[in-house]
Amino acid sequence: MIPLSVLDLVSVREGGTVGQALDISVATARAAERAGYKRYWVAEHHGMDGIAGGATSVVLAHLGNATSTIRIGSGGIMLPNHTPYVIAEQFGTLAALFPGRVDLGLGRAPGADGRLAQALRKDIHGAAERFPNDVVELQARFAGQAAGGVPSPQAAGADVEMWLLGSSLFGAQLAAMLGLPYAFASHFAPAALDEAAKVYRERFQPSETLDRPHFMAAINVVAADTDEEAAYLASSTDQSFVALRTGNPGRLLPPVRGYRETLPGSARAMLEQVRSVSAVGNPQTVRAGIEEFVARTQADELIVSIATYDPAAQIRSLELTMEALGQAPALT
Repeated sequence: MIPLSVLDLVSVREGGTVGQALDISVATARAAERAGYKRYWVAEHHGMDGIAGGATSVVLAHLGNATSTIRIGSGGIMLPNHTPYVIAEQFGTLAALFPGRVDLGLGRAPGADGRLAQALRKDIHGAAERFPNDVVELQARFAGQAAGGVPSPQAAGADVEMWLLGSSLFGAQLAAMLGLPYAFASHFAPAALDEAAKVYRERFQPSETLDRPHFMAAINVVAADTDEEAAYLASSTDQSFVALRTGNPGRLLPPVRGYRETLPGSARAMLEQVRSVSAVGNPQTVRAGIEEFVARTQADELIVSIATYDPAAQIRSLELTMEALGQAPALT
């Protein structure tokens, strides 16, 4: 099987705190490292009560100190929210702290309304239009160039693996043009998955970074001892998707048995479409789902998105998934 990685939203549970969410992420990252996952990525979201990864570089430093071998990175940094200079400094510093372990995944979607744009003091939509130029500036700063005549000492020569992220064809086209690895957010936006992978591979131009396309796809995974238990655990994120799509996002809620059956037809159809890229069930079910997804996408890597209300079940799911795929490290 191909390498597996983990995407963490640093979910805040109902009744929990941001501090507890960060503690859970540390425990999950350590478990992912023990189980043999390649990367542990944190997503940047702002203004959401149920997601605690907004200060992404700070969270990554915390996770880096708690682990020793797994790669840590952003899945992703939403670059329109920032200046390239600041991100170059932050991730150059992370690379100095954790040599050979830092990934910088970059997204174009600002993920912010007008109020958040004002709070960030950013012309986010204008910055989104400048995204390609900002990515090139970041590349230059990591290469040691003083873009605009201003050096970035922390970034110059830093060993940071840059990725482009996306959920549409734009990111696929830009990643191909720049010769960068590309990750597709199929775990919540599967509609353009196949076409984006095709465009990326067909238009890829070799670069100093890569001589051939390198494609990662995201998939929702919840593994448990039985299909019924896995569906029960997955209902927490089902509730989060429904809440988000209906304009009422909140904290990660306890699971509900038979949750999908309680939804009206339109909401159930929406959820089934959004969650169509998933492997939820016992280890055999999860293995079959992942193998089918790999065969469909021909991905070079997969990144699994998981958040269960019970932190122990979250860790157990990661362990069961690796065991099901025969990739769990031997006990010593």
